[in-house]
Amino acid sequence: MINKVVTRLRNIGILVDLAGNYPWIYLTHVNNNKVIETYYANHGFTAFILQQDGTYTMPNRKLLFEVIRKYK
Repeated sequence: MINKVVTRLRNIGILVDLAGNYPWIYLTHVNNNKVIETYYANHGFTAFILQQDGTYTMPNRKLLFEVIRKYK
């Protein structure tokens, strides 16, 4: 799931950087612009969360893409 989202964004010219802190994946940069918002954590903007079944989910898809649009 994460790879699919990053690849599709790259295909339309949006580069995203992600950082991990088990079980969260944070969105850190969009097109080399640092993301300063925090969501669902105190350390950064949570883009994905690892579920107990081993899959990743997006806690708020709409908010994630709003932040990406803001920083692109």
